[in-house]
Amino acid sequence: MEIIRSKYAGACYGVNRALSILDNAIEGSRVVCGAEVDSVAGAGSIAGADSVAGVGSIAGADSVAGVGNVAEAGSDSVGDVGIGSDMVGSCEIYTLGPLIHNPQVTRELRSRGVKEADSINDINSGIMVIRSHGVALEVIEQAERKGLIVMDATCPHVTKAQVAARQLKEQGYLVLIVGELGHPEVEGIRAYAGNQAIVAQEPRDLPEAFESDNIGIVVQTTQTESSLELIVRELVGRGFEPVVRDTICFATKQRQEAAIELAGNVDAMVVVGGRNSGNTTRLAQLCTKVCRNTHHIESAEELDPAWFVGVGVVGITAGASTPENQIIAVEKTLENLL
Repeated sequence: MEIIRSKYAGACYGVNRALSILDNAIEGSRVVCGAEVDSVAGAGSIAGADSVAGVGSIAGADSVAGVGNVAEAGSDSVGDVGIGSDMVGSCEIYTLGPLIHNPQVTRELRSRGVKEADSINDINSGIMVIRSHGVALEVIEQAERKGLIVMDATCPHVTKAQVAARQLKEQGYLVLIVGELGHPEVEGIRAYAGNQAIVAQEPRDLPEAFESDNIGIVVQTTQTESSLELIVRELVGRGFEPVVRDTICFATKQRQEAAIELAGNVDAMVVVGGRNSGNTTRLAQLCTKVCRNTHHIESAEELDPAWFVGVGVVGITAGASTPENQIIAVEKTLENLL
């Protein structure tokens, strides 16, 4: 049995960046809780500086995600986020919801002492890491009022979608978000899009009537191009001329296209990643349309040898929140089936 790994499979830049930010907090040498802490690594106020996402940037430097551009700090950095060697590690660290949609990573972080809070009301002190899916600006402002140390791990592509939604709203458009209703990323974007914003993943989700003829579209970063195209086609068919801000992450497009191509040339396809991961689920759906023998798993332990009886070539792809070690484990397990 030949095993072929799809191009672009696995964790994207935004996910690796979020993990690096959290590693910085965990591995930092010291934090003094209960003291006046208004900066990270002595690099300046987090709360007081402006940034594109409305989140304070470190050392007063503007940044797309609100964290990461360390000016005049002279500190070591991990990924995009500069955290000095004086970064505190003894302070309790929370993520607001799971940092990424990967159960194995979530369990590992929990074993390292990271706590997961369902609400900001569950966090009274310490470090709050904003998940890669982002949150509403009001959540960050509330955290700052509570005196929490905020580390923003929002994916930069998500931030761009938030900014696009805000700009469309300010320009007088009724914002339509192409995405999953209730998904944390979509809810975060929605907070920037205004109370009248609409969420639809497919044409049947659209309302029969709109409150405005001026419709502006943004897209959940991990959606498919086909979902966007179907929504736009439906609106045009109703006589609208929507303004489209295609905020689908380019890496998502590459990953989906490569997976579909591979699925059409193998006997079986394995998609690795959390079942709570929207982008991984979409990968599995896309692959299934091309290769009926497609299996979505979270870990190598789920592989069933019966799936590969008579299979000559098996393909592997993985979602944007799937770390490299999980993909390698699947590859090794499949090799042992040879």
